[in-house]
Formats: sequence, C-alpha cells, structure tokens
Amino acid sequence: MNDILLAVLTFFVFLSAVAMCAQAGMLFGIWKTMKQLQGQATSLLPQARSILSKAEATLDENRQSIADFTAKASELATKVNEIAAKATEIAGKATEITGKASEIAGKANELMDSGKAQMAKLDVVVTDASGRARAQLERAELVVDDTVTRIHQSVTAVHNGVVRPIREVQALTAGVKAAVQHLARGGRPSVADARHDEEMFIG
Repeated sequence: MNDILLAVLTFFVFLSAVAMCAQAGMLFGIWKTMKQLQGQATSLLPQARSILSKAEATLDENRQSIADFTAKASELATKVNEIAAKATEIAGKATEITGKASEIAGKANELMDSGKAQMAKLDVVVTDASGRARAQLERAELVVDDTVTRIHQSVTAVHNGVVRPIREVQALTAGVKAAVQHLARGGRPSVADARHDEEMFIG
C-alpha cells in the first residue's frame, strides 16, 4: 500500500516536473520571442518616429490646406449665394420687364388698332372731302364758264348797243361833213374821200 502511494506520488512529482520543464521551455520561448520583438521594435522605432514625424507634418500641412480649402469654400459659397441672390433679383426684374413689355406691346397694339381706325375714318373723310372738292370745282368751273359766257354776251351786247351806234353816228357825221364840204366846193368827191366814207359806213 505504501509502495503504491509512493509510486503514485512519484508519478505526480514527475508529471509536475515535466510540466514545470515545459512551462520553463515555454517561458524561455516567450522570452526569446519578446527579445526578438523588442529588437525588431527597437530597429523599427526610428522609422516609426520618422513616419510619425512625417505624418504629423503632413497632417499639419493637410490641416492648413484643409483650413485654407474650408475658408476658400466658405468664401466661394458666399459668392455663390450672392450670385444666386443677384440671379434671383435679375430673374425678378426680367419677369417685371417682361410684364411691362407685354403691357407696352398691348398698348402698342391698341394704339395701332386705334391708328388704323383713325386712318380709316380719315380715309373716309378725305374721300368725302375730295368728292366734295371735286364737285365744288366742277360747280365753280360751270359758274366760271357761265360767267365768261355772260361777260362775252354782255360785251357783245355793249358792243352792239353802244359802240355800233357811236360808229353809226360818227359815220353819219362824216357823211354830213363830206356832203357839206362837197356842197361848199361845188364838185364831186374824190376817190379817197369816197373810200373813207365807205369804210366809216361799213365800220
């Protein structure tokens, strides 16, 4: 019984020793790995620091660039808003101008229609006035022709009623004068006197 217990205890002690050796080997392996990692980390540390420095510098530059870009973007956004506001204002004015242009076009059409109506009325008035003027001219021409005819008739009547008797009286006076002269001379009249007397009687 004691031998068996001793054997069991010896076996467990052996297992414990093996386990401890295994743990010692594992710890040694871990330590060795840690050393290797530490060496690698030590060799990589300057590179990491350089990379970190470059990253920080790049980050600072990017921060400045981002700040500048943000400022420019804000300024551009402000300008875009101003342009949009001006565009809206221009669109409003364009709409207003379009409305006024439409109103002006409507008034122009009204004026054109009114002008056409006035021209039509004026054409009627001018045509009527032309017809009346033509009729008045025809009447005036008839009146002038009638007046000229009457004047001619009056002149003829005056000539026949006044001038002819005067000429007849002159011819008669000339005849009497010639007869008296003939009687005073006691002879016949000459050919010239006879022709003169004939002309006076004929005239």
